[in-house]
Amino acid sequence: MITTNEIIKVEHLKKSFGKVDVLKDISFSVYRGDVLGIIGPSGSGKSTLLRSICQLETVDSGSISICGKPMVKDGVYSSKEELRQIALNVGLVFQNFNLFPHFSVLRNITEAQKIVLGRSTEEAETIALELLKKMNLETKVFSYPCELSGGQQQRVSIARALALKPEVLFFDEPTSALDPELTGEILAVIRELAEEKMTMVVVTHEMSFARDTSDKIIFMDSGVIVEQGNPKDVINNPQEERTKLFLKRFNEK
Repeated sequence: MITTNEIIKVEHLKKSFGKVDVLKDISFSVYRGDVLGIIGPSGSGKSTLLRSICQLETVDSGSISICGKPMVKDGVYSSKEELRQIALNVGLVFQNFNLFPHFSVLRNITEAQKIVLGRSTEEAETIALELLKKMNLETKVFSYPCELSGGQQQRVSIARALALKPEVLFFDEPTSALDPELTGEILAVIRELAEEKMTMVVVTHEMSFARDTSDKIIFMDSGVIVEQGNPKDVINNPQEERTKLFLKRFNEK
């Protein structure tokens, strides 16, 4: 049972690739039921930050706690078993879907449930079918990824992440691989999850969506948090010159 309302706590996080500092002293918190929007130019460190919290990258220094449990403290990682337990609290939706092409939609959603959580086939399929109905994909149960549109594939990947019942769901540019027509259907799914008080961290280039759906916005550039705060304040009335420059085109519309 998770008792803390602080689902994610990041303190003084640093990460380099060779001589390139990708994350420079990053600190922030995310609380239960909140949506954190992360915006910024390509190469600003947004995806690396998400991958670090989801244990897909290792950091050089700093601390990360998930649901009150230390994942890494002052650059030292917890034991493999503790990291495995922490990972169960986190779900990640990739920008390029990452579905298994040789698995049906149903098996894409049930496989991890059975392997990671030890659920029976019957229980895993019940959960999968409920989520597919929620995603308006109940007619695609036995289809394969190649038979789906990009928007449908992304909805399957969201259902797959939700099936593991994570405490927090991360989205890494969930609409970047989609055309504008399909982008709307994915944003609608995320809005619905926000209304259901799913804790989420969303990296996105969709400024209107970030402003209207997030509880808090972080603007990153060159590996640092340049500005953060209320979404409407940050996007409609940024205080930092770098934020103003980044949002200039959006705010001129």
